[in-house]
Amino acid sequence: MSAIIATKLAKTYGSGEAAVSAIRDISFHIDSGEFVSIMGESGSGKSTLLSIMGAMNAPTSGTFVVDDMNVYELSAEQRADFRREFLGFVFQSFHLVPYLTVEENVMLPLTVTQKSKAEKHALTADALSWVGLGDKGKRLPNQISGGEKERVAVARAIVNEPPVLLADEPTGNLDTKTTHEIMGLLQRLNDDGMTIIMVTHSRECSQYAKRLLHVSDGLLCET
Repeated sequence: MSAIIATKLAKTYGSGEAAVSAIRDISFHIDSGEFVSIMGESGSGKSTLLSIMGAMNAPTSGTFVVDDMNVYELSAEQRADFRREFLGFVFQSFHLVPYLTVEENVMLPLTVTQKSKAEKHALTADALSWVGLGDKGKRLPNQISGGEKERVAVARAIVNEPPVLLADEPTGNLDTKTTHEIMGLLQRLNDDGMTIIMVTHSRECSQYAKRLLHVSDGLLCET
């Protein structure tokens, strides 16, 4: 995969006197295989920026290009294909389906692919083994710890082998020991060539990244 290029991104919610500018004039370039941390206070615009990068929130102006594709010139269906093929997502709140087993949660991104049932099971087993949960596949989310839930979320994000992983405060609900374990997993993914883009307010977590982008009042500065 080639570079990720954002040019003069802006996002405004509302109109007229009620308009709120979430981000403005943001430009950056991320090379394939980088580990980039986006930091900023609550309300700074970093989550809006990540949602634009996730092909889920069209900017008011500016362009977002991945692998030479202008993401917001794609149709809604094409953007859905782009998300499935290029992106994995990890969220602070896990977003696991409570009535599905760990294995079934991890397999969810594969349900819309053309892979055979055997291939789906093999990829799911590989992803669970990679995050150290090879023996927990038949359990329900309420039968595992918070750290294990985040490992399931990571496994689900990588089961489709996407080139880019977007992580939004992936350790926000975890204790210090578990935080280091999850960050170690992300670092291993990056060492294996995956591009990692992580939003965090934690200076400790940001130190795992190789580059830091700081968002403040909707503007971006590199540090």
